[in-house]
Amino acid sequence: MAISRRSMMLGTAAGGAAAVTLAACSGGDSGGGSGSGSDSGGGSGEPVLANGTEPQNPLIPTNTNEVGGGRVITSVFSGLVYYTADGKVENEVAESIESEDNQNWTITIRKDLKFSDGSPLTAQNFVDAWNFGANTANAQLGQSFFEPFEGFDKVSADDATKDLTLSGLKVVDDTSFTVKLVSAQSDFPSRLGYTAYSPVPSSAFDDIDAFGEKPVGNGPYMVDSWTHDSEIVLVPNPEYDGPRAAKNAGVTFVVYADEETLYNDMLSGNVDVSDQIATSALSTFEDELGDRAVNDPGAVFQSFTIAQNDPNFSGDVGKLRRAALSYAIDRKSICDSLFFGTRSPATDFVAPVIDGGGATDIPGAEVLVFDEAKAKDLWAQAEKKKPYEGEFTLSYNADGPHKDWVEAVCNSIKNTLGIEATPQPFPAFGEFRDQITARELKGAFRSGWQADYPSTYNFLGPLYSSAAADGKGSNDGDYKNPEFDDLLKAGLAAADVDAANEQYHAAEAILMEDLPAIPLWYQNTFGGYSELVSNVQYGWDTVPLYYAITK
Repeated sequence: MAISRRSMMLGTAAGGAAAVTLAACSGGDSGGGSGSGSDSGGGSGEPVLANGTEPQNPLIPTNTNEVGGGRVITSVFSGLVYYTADGKVENEVAESIESEDNQNWTITIRKDLKFSDGSPLTAQNFVDAWNFGANTANAQLGQSFFEPFEGFDKVSADDATKDLTLSGLKVVDDTSFTVKLVSAQSDFPSRLGYTAYSPVPSSAFDDIDAFGEKPVGNGPYMVDSWTHDSEIVLVPNPEYDGPRAAKNAGVTFVVYADEETLYNDMLSGNVDVSDQIATSALSTFEDELGDRAVNDPGAVFQSFTIAQNDPNFSGDVGKLRRAALSYAIDRKSICDSLFFGTRSPATDFVAPVIDGGGATDIPGAEVLVFDEAKAKDLWAQAEKKKPYEGEFTLSYNADGPHKDWVEAVCNSIKNTLGIEATPQPFPAFGEFRDQITARELKGAFRSGWQADYPSTYNFLGPLYSSAAADGKGSNDGDYKNPEFDDLLKAGLAAADVDAANEQYHAAEAILMEDLPAIPLWYQNTFGGYSELVSNVQYGWDTVPLYYAITK
């Protein structure tokens, strides 16, 4: 869903025991220290107006895996830790996160914290929320994020009943609980800022769908109203006590169906901050906005996916065709002609701002380089084995800035391979995602990743692991490869970042051969803001730090 500038795996002693404690947050630009009784009343005046997209689902932390819902969840809920603008991990709800072996963890939360409705926040709220998210009976899209927990194999079984809970989670008292993982995993604390690990109040489980329409959270904002397909209005949460206190009167996320309208509204001051620029303005926005333009390396990877059960792209014939498509795409020409320095051709499956990402030495990565002769040869080999049926289609949501590049990719495939390659637009993002989630979408579809937490694993596990397939995560193509899964597990259990990345790069070599998704390019953090706001900063994951903006 939502993407790091730097690896945030916490240092451990290689081969020995380690104790990791996240220190309490200090003050500074992030807005006050943990437990300091921060001013969460917000600023005076008008709310900050920002671009948004209609969330696919009700706003439940464990069932939100797309950016439109994710930016709201991040504002309304607070996790054990949060990420600073440069990707540093700091405590938010946590007092400490400690382990002597990186497998058995003790988590202590700060005292006297509350949800926005005034109810107390306790360790039980974390444990209940995580058990709910992990259990198959609840059909949560974030289920795979609980795979490292002991007992996940039982609660994730197809016949799991709602009463089953993770054996690796135990409440000690109101302010502490323990976590047992299936193996030693040194980067576990750095993951806990992702929204799937947010706490929810016990009242949420009385009617979880109704809760999702107007959630009660513990973050810097509350949902004041949600007018579907139009806007989501957030106001400051007076109960919030933490480092992300709102510096404004609230944030209103406006849903735009047209990128040109969004850009023009920003130029005229009708939108205060945007993390999207119309494709037609990519060559001019930095001149038009001046120092209010943002264009920096980002943590976004873009691709398109073809489901594993597509008869044209399954088995050995499918491997040939997937590789042929990849060789047929002239990524550099598309980036140069359409994106004007805001994208760069992909060399692997992980954004280069992540430690270990942007690798150029992955075996098999030559499949990402345009080679017309190779593409034609592989396609011809596949045709001899089994003729292609129908036409190649590439689906996308038309309410985002995708039309031009989808057409360019289809034209590159068509001109190189001499086949029909047709863009297939869906009017709205929600409809597009619903088709994918229900496994009803035929042909290829645009995909990609904006990281949830700063780690190479986050670009691989949620998208391509077996545990994230079949609607239990973001593996929308239902790719499954046990050898790949084993390498991910080895990476998680590694003693340090370098050792972990060695395993992850070996896993990427398998992806280069199987191509469950076709890598296209990395996307910069780019956007801009109006003259009506100040203190605008874009975070490690390319999303503006809304709470820090003043108007």
